[in-house]
Amino acid sequence: MNTAANVLLIIVSATLAGFLIAAIIALIKVNQILGDIRHIAKKAEKIADKADVVTEFFQKTAGPAAVAKLVANVVDSFHGSKYGKHKSSKEE
Repeated sequence: MNTAANVLLIIVSATLAGFLIAAIIALIKVNQILGDIRHIAKKAEKIADKADVVTEFFQKTAGPAAVAKLVANVVDSFHGSKYGKHKSSKEE
């Protein structure tokens, strides 16, 4: 082989080696990013599960809470009329 072919072979080999190293580094970084995404997804799933539990709790307690508020309003209404006063939301 002549000198020009050797120089061209060295240039192509060096370029290929550079691209190979860059691809390996890129794959390592992508793998790290995917690991972080998996970790975030697991945390998001745990948070969503907790949100489901909280939602179920509020759904179960919404009815009794509404009844308790109604009873409290009725008691306040009778208590205010007993003394000749009516509480309004602006006076509080």
